[in-house]
Amino acid sequence: MHTTNYVNTFILVSPDCPVDVARVPEKPGTIATLQYEKLVGAPYAMTSNDLIFAVFSERNGIAEAEKPAARAKFFSKGQPCLRSSPLVKTFGWGVHHDEEGRIALYGLDTPEYRVFAAREDLARVPGMRSKRG
Repeated sequence: MHTTNYVNTFILVSPDCPVDVARVPEKPGTIATLQYEKLVGAPYAMTSNDLIFAVFSERNGIAEAEKPAARAKFFSKGQPCLRSSPLVKTFGWGVHHDEEGRIALYGLDTPEYRVFAAREDLARVPGMRSKRG
């Protein structure tokens, strides 16, 4: 089974992110909005795998009874990690993965973001660029 989970890692906002202040995605049903809604009210309640599959299953209308089999099939091949999330690439959010792989969002313009970005005891990885080059 493939995984998108990180441990003790901070995903920095992408170097080519177009904002200087974290923005709340507002378009209903988009990946960014669904990820944001699931994370903002429940920091450190789920892992990256949990979030990515929850958004996938919601957008694809997967019934509760079908979710275990659908999740196994979904992660039987590699999936993009949160480094490619629109929250990181476009909306100005960093993602902290704790020692158990659970995740929380931190806005680019917050003191908490700056602390995580400077911590040397965490792996710090940049979000993926939106454009090549």
